[in-house]
Amino acid sequence: MYSAYEISQYRSAELRRQAEHERLVRETLRGRRAARREAAERTSDGGTSQAFGTGGDSHTGRPRRHRFLRTA
Repeated sequence: MYSAYEISQYRSAELRRQAEHERLVRETLRGRRAARREAAERTSDGGTSQAFGTGGDSHTGRPRRHRFLRTA
C-alpha cells in the first residue's frame, strides 16, 4: 500500500492543482467582466457607431426608411 508520506504528497499536489485552476478561472472571469465594462462604457459614452456612422441605435449600415411610400 501507500505510505502516509506518499498520500500526503499526492494530496498536497492535488490541492495545488485545484488552487491553480481556481486562480485561472477567477482571472478569466475578471477579464471578461472588465471587457464587458469597457464595452458598456464605450457604448454609453459615444452613442455613435464607428462602423457605419449611423448612431448607436442601428445595427446595420442602412438608414431606417419605410419600404413603401405612404399615400396622402
